[in-house]
Amino acid sequence: MATVLIRPPHRFSSLHARPRPTRIAMAAALFVGACGFASAQNTVGTLSTVVIQERSAPANADVTGFGDEPLARTPISATVISSDAISAIGAKRLSDLYRLDASVGDAYNAVGYYDFASVRGFVLDSTYNFRREGLPISAETSLPLDHLERVELLKGTSGIQAGTSAPGGLFNAVVKRPMQQPLRALKLELNDSGNALTHLDLGGRLGGDGALGYRLNLAGERLNSAARGTEGQRGLVALALDAKLSPDSLLEAEFEWSRRSQPTVPGLSLLGNRLPAADPRLNINTQPWSQPVTFQNFSGSLRYTQAINSAWNWQAQLGTQRLVNDDFLAYPYGCFDSGSSIYYADRYCPNGDFDLYDFRSLDERRTTQAAQWRINGQWQTGAATHRLSAGVLASRYRQRGQPQADNNNAAGTGNLFTLPSLPAVPDFTDPYSNRSERSTEWFVTDAIRWSERLETWVGLRHTRLDRDSVRTDGSRATGYAQNITTPWLAATWALNPQAMLYGSWGQGVESEVAPGRSRYTNAGQALPALKGSQWELGIRHAEGQQRWSATVFNIVKPVSNNLLVGAASSCSASGSCTRVIDGDVRHQGLEISAGTQLSGWVLDGSATWIRAERRSSLVDPAVNGQRPTNVPTWALRANASHALAALPGLSLGAHLSHEGRRSVLPDASVQLPSWTRVDTSLRYQTRIQNHPATWTLAIDNLFGRQYFKESPFQYDHIYLFPAATRSLRLALETKF
Repeated sequence: MATVLIRPPHRFSSLHARPRPTRIAMAAALFVGACGFASAQNTVGTLSTVVIQERSAPANADVTGFGDEPLARTPISATVISSDAISAIGAKRLSDLYRLDASVGDAYNAVGYYDFASVRGFVLDSTYNFRREGLPISAETSLPLDHLERVELLKGTSGIQAGTSAPGGLFNAVVKRPMQQPLRALKLELNDSGNALTHLDLGGRLGGDGALGYRLNLAGERLNSAARGTEGQRGLVALALDAKLSPDSLLEAEFEWSRRSQPTVPGLSLLGNRLPAADPRLNINTQPWSQPVTFQNFSGSLRYTQAINSAWNWQAQLGTQRLVNDDFLAYPYGCFDSGSSIYYADRYCPNGDFDLYDFRSLDERRTTQAAQWRINGQWQTGAATHRLSAGVLASRYRQRGQPQADNNNAAGTGNLFTLPSLPAVPDFTDPYSNRSERSTEWFVTDAIRWSERLETWVGLRHTRLDRDSVRTDGSRATGYAQNITTPWLAATWALNPQAMLYGSWGQGVESEVAPGRSRYTNAGQALPALKGSQWELGIRHAEGQQRWSATVFNIVKPVSNNLLVGAASSCSASGSCTRVIDGDVRHQGLEISAGTQLSGWVLDGSATWIRAERRSSLVDPAVNGQRPTNVPTWALRANASHALAALPGLSLGAHLSHEGRRSVLPDASVQLPSWTRVDTSLRYQTRIQNHPATWTLAIDNLFGRQYFKESPFQYDHIYLFPAATRSLRLALETKF
């Protein structure tokens, strides 16, 4: 049997750099000193932006970088998913939210593993495209939703919001904060797969004047799915505090600890040139030595906001995240067909055979620390009003591990239809790549209001990156520094008080280094910054309970590739290839959304059409003009609910998701069919012992459709993930 050296693709991480703590330490000192200074001073302004209040259905989105601006009037495409919406659909993980926006899709989402997202057809980077309270975090962990007030999604390039990030968008998690009124809420939920959730949400204010507020979220869940051998559990403790030190200053703190342990379900693959059955009950990871993947996450932040006067305020913020992962998987990859003597490197054999590897990576540690200071305010120049925000963000990221059981741990030949038991090969011989990074980002934005109709928006972010990487055996060392500047321009025109036209242009940047392997002639050298760009045109209308919008976008992203040297036939021998920028990929699209409320009905929906193509490749001209894999031609999301007048408190709900065809292979020779899913719910609002309560009975995948929901092609291998089976869910939410 042929053997190929592989690393499971969802176990890869991109290159990072060794940070120096100087700037973060200085920012921390500034933060502490500012708190002391604020308590001693007596300003004349009032801090209207930090009035303590219940923050349901916010009009703003912090992820845009213009947090004080109404989202409906900001020339940026963003979606805000409230805690009420999260609870209503029974979402437990980030990927559960994708069905609420047609521009978001799955991008390698396995049961028991962390979530990937594709936005506008681009896969987001787990290290650079995720924020928590506006500060960078790593998403290579299980991210609970129970304690979140909302999840914000920015769509499009994000060079003005982040120093480096993949195009497509940014996710930002905003935690639940203390409210004015006491809160005692309980949620119980059970489904027919054996999942059982208990969630307690407590909040209130302490002291005679209520100056100190708290919000405590506790959650525990027994996990299971239709796939065999996926029993697990998770827990969450999250605490948020605030202290209004004076009418002009507010100190906020929040901390979270979570743990999730559950076996993961690897993706399926092609059987030769055909699709297998989309059976969500099938789990290849059921060897006698299979173990659960464990994620532990501690995150927290401090934020201090101080009014200078009625027009200006400044804010200092610290954030930290510490992740510990234990990663296990009986991992299927490729196959040698003895009958035809063909090695299928990117799929299974036609008879269902595959090579099975014993993957183990213990005590993976990822640490992210960030400090940010910014000033916000406005001033007048003639007839123009400027709303300025400027500041600096310093962050560092460290990833540490130990040798893995990985590349050569071939357990034997498995089969999709018989799933034979194979011997364990727990040999921890493959070095782990330790990565480090530090970055300093200076940014400024200015929204200029010229008249009641016309506004212009400008922004600039300059980023200094320092990154390095080295394996635990000292090999493949890389390191580089890079300076990146990303501008952003936009304009809005108010057609009337309810409607607005806008246009924007901006850049986003990805930074890449050639791997430190001897096969590369430029091993360890940084490539030129991969600068992508986007222009976007849109129109929005909102009046009363009715709203609609339409957006046209165009995103171009450079692509790197391996250029073979001389007569080399593959990039495997020493000095056989060079890592180069090889053309680009362009995604053009149209997004439409609308919503209304009338006569007891609440209707909401969105649709996205994407024309994506690979362009200007010299290394592999055959892919030019082809659609990238796992990008559907179009997607539709629709939600409807109706309150029954004849039965007060009772409402019916339905959700529809549809995604069009997509390519399974880069040459588009195999296509994944389009699919449609329908979910339904019955909600009843009543009272239990004079306390408000809501019962929910929901059926997901009502018609029990079996289909592959995604087909990511990553690291030269094909993956197919089936949709979940039909499931019944019963939930009770009450306040006491």
